[in-house]
Amino acid sequence: MTTAMSESIGNRYVVIIGALLIQVCLGSIYAWSIFQTALREGVYAWTSTATQMPFAAGLASFALFMIFAGRWQDRVGPRKVATVGGILLGLGYLLAYLVDVFAAGDELLGTVWLVITYGIIGGAGIGFAYVCPIAALVKWFPDKKGLITGIAVAGFGAGALVFGYVEEFLLAMFGAPASMTIGMPFAVLGIIYLVVVVLGAQTLVNPPEGWLPPGFTPPATTADGKGIDIMPGQMIRTATFWLLWFMFVLAATAGLMTLGNVKSAAIAIDPAAAAWATVIVGVMSLLNAAGRIVWGTVSDRLGRENTMMLMFGVLAVSMFSFAFMTTISTTWIAVMMVASVIGFCFGGNFALFPSATADFFGNKNVGKNYGVVFTAYGVAGITGALVAGQIVDITGSYFFAFVTTGILAIVAVVLTLALRSVRRTDG
Repeated sequence: MTTAMSESIGNRYVVIIGALLIQVCLGSIYAWSIFQTALREGVYAWTSTATQMPFAAGLASFALFMIFAGRWQDRVGPRKVATVGGILLGLGYLLAYLVDVFAAGDELLGTVWLVITYGIIGGAGIGFAYVCPIAALVKWFPDKKGLITGIAVAGFGAGALVFGYVEEFLLAMFGAPASMTIGMPFAVLGIIYLVVVVLGAQTLVNPPEGWLPPGFTPPATTADGKGIDIMPGQMIRTATFWLLWFMFVLAATAGLMTLGNVKSAAIAIDPAAAAWATVIVGVMSLLNAAGRIVWGTVSDRLGRENTMMLMFGVLAVSMFSFAFMTTISTTWIAVMMVASVIGFCFGGNFALFPSATADFFGNKNVGKNYGVVFTAYGVAGITGALVAGQIVDITGSYFFAFVTTGILAIVAVVLTLALRSVRRTDG
């Protein structure tokens, strides 16, 4: 093996380490339910809808800015773009420190402040940093797209587990929810994210142009195997793109609704869950992270479409099961088990959709192409977070929200069948 090849092989494993550091910090957005509960208790007593607004804004901003990040990192490389992401993420949290000042006696003003700082600015930071590790690693591991994408984003799923405990600790340290001084936890987290994400970004580098692992030839069924590099403008004019996009919206909506409300829903089903809320969120986060690796690996063997149908089917059953549990007397352990299966399937989206994007439209432009595909996640952030909150405020129950998302998961299965038919027709 030549020196150049040895350096290339070494570099790609360093990129994995940097990717995981970055993604663990970015994934803390999934621990929002910890802050959500604090905002609904004590002095604030915000409505469910108000507490979901910053979370929804963060997801929408995440998806929107990922479009620009994907295009930019394809031009200047992943390191610079991820560094900007780390700075924005830290800044958003540091500015959120002032929420106690703005929210004093004014729910609307406090909500707007968190939407701007935590949501828009922090979400933009996530959007800039998130796509960079994925785009770089798909180019380093074209032979294992599903697995490597799963590993890259597993840190994102595990972020809620790691920082869920950190957030609980910080809230307890600074007196929330009794005194509702939740600003300082935001400041501490902002410093952590600024340092870790910026450091992780320095490891990100693309392989040499045209580099492939020894002995690997892209399959003929993929865009690379056909010698095709599709640009976003071409991509959005294909039926394949729109089927993929709508599938992502439907599947992500179900998962996000659960992630954003799991703590409150668990307590509504079993009040004893209040003492175990962090465990519930933590276990769900572990399964979320595991799902990214497992479903990604499975898709390398069964194919993207077959794996998607299987995953969406499991998700549908789980959503209907969650809805049923809201109508009966059950324990928080049962809630945690079903929520964890939902998290397991939700995590799979972030291994399957970028891998499918690379397969269908090519590795060269995967950054900018996946940025466009990922706008589906921004839409899901609104439908999954806000719709659930309004349904709960109106009906006082999560039953209809979970039934609705179960139906959406079934529709996703149907769309996957259509996608497979279109792909076969296209050859």
